[in-house]
Amino acid sequence: MAVKKCLDCGEILRGRSDKKFCSDQCRNNFNNNLNRESNNLVRNIHNLLRKNRRILAELYEIDKRKIHKDALIVSGYNFNFFTHLVESDDGNVCRYCYEYGFSDMDDEYLMLLKNPAIVEM
Repeated sequence: MAVKKCLDCGEILRGRSDKKFCSDQCRNNFNNNLNRESNNLVRNIHNLLRKNRRILAELYEIDKRKIHKDALIVSGYNFNFFTHLVESDDGNVCRYCYEYGFSDMDDEYLMLLKNPAIVEM
């Protein structure tokens, strides 16, 4: 009979024949390492979304409704990351990062928005 070893640390396993790990710590460590890359991707995207939301919220709360696009760029806003799009009846597209968003006014200016329906959820 072959000697079974812990999939994480390599220690010889004792006990049940279908045992894969010597302890809960090794099981957790093995699974955390297995999922590290996908978890890091999700964590990084979530951090970008939170940063974008914080920037929009700060500008909105100090009563800045009409802003220049450069104001977002200077603040570190990443235009590639948002949670959802809402198209109005007139065809205007609003990009939201959770409950805060913006729509294009022209080539240079944006109108900041807050979606009250999301706040009430």
